[in-house]
Amino acid sequence: MVRTMKYTVSIEIALPREKVVQLLADPAHLPKWLRGLVLHEPLSGEHGQLGTKSRVVMQVGQRKIECTETITRREPADLREIPKTSVAHFDREIVGEGMWSAVRDRLTEAGPETTLWESENEYRFSGFLMKLVGLLMPGAFRKQSQQHMQDFKAFAEQGKDVREATD
Repeated sequence: MVRTMKYTVSIEIALPREKVVQLLADPAHLPKWLRGLVLHEPLSGEHGQLGTKSRVVMQVGQRKIECTETITRREPADLREIPKTSVAHFDREIVGEGMWSAVRDRLTEAGPETTLWESENEYRFSGFLMKLVGLLMPGAFRKQSQQHMQDFKAFAEQGKDVREATD
């Protein structure tokens, strides 16, 4: 039996949506806001583009977790001059040992200079250890997603880099 978990987190960022989407999509910025990122390298395709598969290594406490990320949706393809009424979508599938995850990000204009970032997350756990983690620590996944969003907000609005944090 596979254990499934779903949740949605959101945050408002005090920047125009077009700028937020461009910052999120730029792989050069990932280490500045994605806490624990060790490596994010394309295996096939162009970084951040639809269909691209990437090897991702994250440091979580004393453990390194390796997984494969596939970009399953990126709309619009051109991130410049996004129509005000449209929603920007950035979805990816992440597969690691004992875990499958889908992240569906929606970015909408909350105001002329404000962006609402909503992230719908779904996890499926297999294998004894990952099922146990999913059962005993479901809040840790939501908390980590919210932390990544807060780190991105601090980076986008104030230029803060998580690698320089003293906490």
